[in-house]
Amino acid sequence: LFVDSQIVKWNVEAAIKSFKGDKEAQAVVDRIDVHYQPGHGFTSMGETKESDGRYFNSDNKFSKDRFLPVGPLHCETAQLIDISGDKMKLVHDHSVLSEPHDSIIVRRDIIKTRQIYDTDEFPNAVKDPAESGVFRNGKKVTVKLTSQAPAFSMREFKLKKGDEVTLILTNHDKVEDLTHGFAMPKYDINFIVNPQETKSVTFIADKPGVYWCYCTNFCHALH
Repeated sequence: LFVDSQIVKWNVEAAIKSFKGDKEAQAVVDRIDVHYQPGHGFTSMGETKESDGRYFNSDNKFSKDRFLPVGPLHCETAQLIDISGDKMKLVHDHSVLSEPHDSIIVRRDIIKTRQIYDTDEFPNAVKDPAESGVFRNGKKVTVKLTSQAPAFSMREFKLKKGDEVTLILTNHDKVEDLTHGFAMPKYDINFIVNPQETKSVTFIADKPGVYWCYCTNFCHALH
């Protein structure tokens, strides 16, 4: 209920009876206040054949005075509600990005994540630091790099003005969450490479000079 800032639990059978004129039917089972104006709502496993009726997530549209006003755009609120019993209970309350539109609630036992990538999944992976270097084909240049905490496989590389440069970086670390980054601010380049992942970027080296390249994600005491 957007205007009332509430989530309302209904008895569908009673609602049908009330619609047909039964004055004794009690369609509304329970109400719970939310903060504020719920625009979208989602139930646990509700987008599957295994909808379980345990939880409801209320994506609310206006936080109003709930958070510090850090600027014109405020974060909003999402609230997780236990709907399994006769009385609904608020079990979690957290901020979300503005104008929340979609949520999916699934059981954690069906989420099977990987903690590191498989290097073989990347055709351009630089699998050995010895493969690092600058490889030229006319104006097209490929720079191959590896990263392993706390260093890149090359401390520097040289190009010529006008080169079309493709930089390929493979993260050789095998420890989960040991993410590396690569940034070249003067060329507006900044990306991350997770453990055993390969990423690349292509740019035109059209500005002569010396440019810093560095890792943006803290990876080691000597980072």
